[in-house]
Amino acid sequence: MMYRLMPVRLLLLTGVLTSFTYFSTSSHMSKNKETVSRYMDAFNQTDHAKILACLTDDVTWELPGVYLHKGKAAFDKEIENNAFTGKPVIKVSRMTEEDNVVTAEGTVQAKTNDGVILHLVFCDVFEMENGSIKKLTSYLMTLPGKK
Repeated sequence: MMYRLMPVRLLLLTGVLTSFTYFSTSSHMSKNKETVSRYMDAFNQTDHAKILACLTDDVTWELPGVYLHKGKAAFDKEIENNAFTGKPVIKVSRMTEEDNVVTAEGTVQAKTNDGVILHLVFCDVFEMENGSIKKLTSYLMTLPGKK
C-alpha cells in the first residue's frame, strides 16, 4: 500500500523542481495564471516562503481518496518528502484557465530512496480567490511500463 501512495505523494511533497516548461506562454497572462506560475517557480527553487505567499491562509490541498490538508502550516509540511532523493523533473505541458480555476498538466520523474525512478503524469486544479490559491486538487498517475 505504501508503494502505491508514494507516486501519488510525489507531486504533492516534492520540494525542488528541476525543469519547468509551459506548453505555451503569453505576455498577457492573467493574474491567476501568474500566481500559479510563481507557485511552480517557487517549487523549482524549494522556496517555502514564496510557495506559501501564493496561498490563502485557509488553503486546502487534496489528493482525492488519499488525503486532505487544510491551512498553510499543513501545506508547508507537505512541500518536501523524505521518501525521495535528488531533484525531480516536473514539466508542465499545458496550463488553462476558466473563471477562477487554473489547471496545470504535465509529467514528473523522480527517484525514490530505494533507487526506483518513477515516471508520472499529473493534473493540478487550482481554485483561486483574489489572485491566490484557495484550493489545490492534485491528480497523479504512474505511467504504465516505465521503470
